[in-house]
Amino acid sequence: MSNAHHTSEKQLPLAIDLFCGLGGWTEGLLAEGYYVVGFDIEQHVYGNHRYPAQLVLQDVRTLHGRQFKDAALIVGSSPCQEFSYRAMPWKRAKALGPPVLGIELFKAQFRIQREASEAAGRHVPMVVENVCGAQKWVGRARWHYGSYYLWGDVPALMPIAMKGGVKVGGLDWKHPSHPRHRPGQDFNTTAEQRIKEAGLKEGGRWFTKYGPGNTNPIRRTGSKSKARKAASAMIAKIPLPLARHIAAVYRPRAEAA
Repeated sequence: MSNAHHTSEKQLPLAIDLFCGLGGWTEGLLAEGYYVVGFDIEQHVYGNHRYPAQLVLQDVRTLHGRQFKDAALIVGSSPCQEFSYRAMPWKRAKALGPPVLGIELFKAQFRIQREASEAAGRHVPMVVENVCGAQKWVGRARWHYGSYYLWGDVPALMPIAMKGGVKVGGLDWKHPSHPRHRPGQDFNTTAEQRIKEAGLKEGGRWFTKYGPGNTNPIRRTGSKSKARKAASAMIAKIPLPLARHIAAVYRPRAEAA
């Protein structure tokens, strides 16, 4: 990994973003002066939205932490769909066994951290985000920012999430029946616009429906559709205030000065 940390960037602390998606963690890290390398199994490009830093397309399970011995911080947000589905109030969801892949991907992050720390001869801090429903399978989270649940080296002092910062399915603040709808406003907006306005993450209730009709792209599009993938990627982005706070806490003091 140090080879990718070019000479021109050596003055910047290195951060690794696992399961980086569209780069919610990365945006905060970049804003706080890190050089960031993201890892994901696919490249997410939806219109003008794409990962904002160096991207490596690789299955996180194949990574070895020694590659990241120079990192100042590792962050991760492994897939949450299996955990979310099992939290649904449906008999078929609750009858399912353990989410094997979800647990494997979650634990891979901590294996990588352990290997990075061993190779570095020091503790390499890591913060991992997932949904509330993951706790049943991977242990209690150390903190949550709204509905963004955090594990790992979560700082003692954390920002307070805005009221209503929860993961809700099918949210449409522009729907005529919603209290925040303004008269004459068109509610048939894109998923990107609605998610951006809400500033929330849909997780625990991805499969629900809001009001008359079905405006949720997660529900009204096929599982492999571009619209659904774009909506899911936007939904999964870590809030910038949270990402910046974690980045600032772990930025090396010399760099911060």
